[in-house]
Amino acid sequence: MPRTPVLTPRAQDFPRWYQDVVAKAELADNGPVRGTMVIRPYGYGIWERMQAGMDARIKATGAENAYFPLFIPESYLHREAEHVEGFSPELAVVTHAGGKQLEEPVVVRPTSETVIGEFMGKWINSHRDLPLLLNQWANVVRWELRPRIFLRTSEFLWQEGHTAHASEADAAAYARRILHEVYEDFMRTELAIPVVVGRKTKRERFAGATNTLALEAMMGDGKALQMGTSHELGQNFARAFDISYTDADQRQQHVWTTSWGSSTRMLGGLIMSHGDDAGLRVPPKLAAVQVQVMVVKGSDDGSVEAAARGLHAELAATGVRVRLDDRVDTPFGRRAVDAELKGIPFRVEVGPRDLAEGRVTLARRVLGTKEQHPISAVAAAITAAITADQAELYRQAEQRLTDRTAEVDTVEDAVAATADGWARLPWSALGDEGEARIAGQGVTVRCLVRADGSVPDTDDPAQDPDLIAVLARAY
Repeated sequence: MPRTPVLTPRAQDFPRWYQDVVAKAELADNGPVRGTMVIRPYGYGIWERMQAGMDARIKATGAENAYFPLFIPESYLHREAEHVEGFSPELAVVTHAGGKQLEEPVVVRPTSETVIGEFMGKWINSHRDLPLLLNQWANVVRWELRPRIFLRTSEFLWQEGHTAHASEADAAAYARRILHEVYEDFMRTELAIPVVVGRKTKRERFAGATNTLALEAMMGDGKALQMGTSHELGQNFARAFDISYTDADQRQQHVWTTSWGSSTRMLGGLIMSHGDDAGLRVPPKLAAVQVQVMVVKGSDDGSVEAAARGLHAELAATGVRVRLDDRVDTPFGRRAVDAELKGIPFRVEVGPRDLAEGRVTLARRVLGTKEQHPISAVAAAITAAITADQAELYRQAEQRLTDRTAEVDTVEDAVAATADGWARLPWSALGDEGEARIAGQGVTVRCLVRADGSVPDTDDPAQDPDLIAVLARAY
């Protein structure tokens, strides 16, 4: 009898495949309130690795972690008109608490520009207080009409950075530093996901920002996913919250602010970028569990179990994140399928037959291969494979991005190309009117880049004729 597939094939139904992976790889479940999610330990372990990698990079730019309240007075949002207008449909508002109606409704944090702006206004007095570089790891709520775990949920986890600077140039430079040194570097080197980095159009810009920079990634079905953003806020929030300082000449000046964020959406991107019909594939550098040492079958004298424990200890001593699976009461095939579903990069399979010959089997999830190694050489083989398989995942994703991005000259060709990939069209051939028109067909300008792939300083084609619009259907 043929075996029933564990997952829906990607080519048959990509969204259903995604849901299957989330559930069967034990990443997350739907929460009890529509649009919420419960992140399971295995999924949260990956998120913790993401946090660690991002946090180290954020701190390297000089930012410090802080925490601000979940509840924000509704009046704060109304101080910056464009900001509240942009978020109004997504707000969750508390009107009753403690058994009575509140004097002023409070908003459940959708983002923290307003509350952080309030405290920046208190903390900044002199040019000596600048720059003020803050970051927080928190949850936020944006009421989602069409939720999908990790991609669009009413509550999600993220980091949000907020900074204040003495000059527009300093703020702009810092926003780009975060974009490249934190987000782009992390996504390329640890997530193994190639990203297109560019400037958002006015239509797609963050509410209240003067400029939004973004990183877009191509998923396995050719759609785009926004992986992170970095915003220049100009002096909009500084004026609304009176964030001002006395400069070296004793003149009163408003600061220039930025904000930037990335979220658990990256987990969704990881699944859709690297996953295959067998499940998740986690980049070796990122994986919470890099190696699973597995006892294939126990032995009467305990030699197989002892060898597995010895390998586990040896690998752990080298710094590899390793887990021992000696559950011989569970069939090996079931355990191996589970490890594949979860995308554990390497399995070291220890069985009596191989052990009698002084060797073990190394299964590599990224390559889908198995190879035999002497027990004494397996640690070195895994160290080399971590680097090689990380690079291979990136190569595969980059190849997909290259193969499925079309260079086009007309709007019609661009829309056609987005049926299963991306299009690059001169911005001068599309413009604001064309952007509004294609939006009705489910196509958006993900970002603007220069012809050489660099991030532009303007969205005006009259100032920069080399502007290219990157078009795609998106999550």
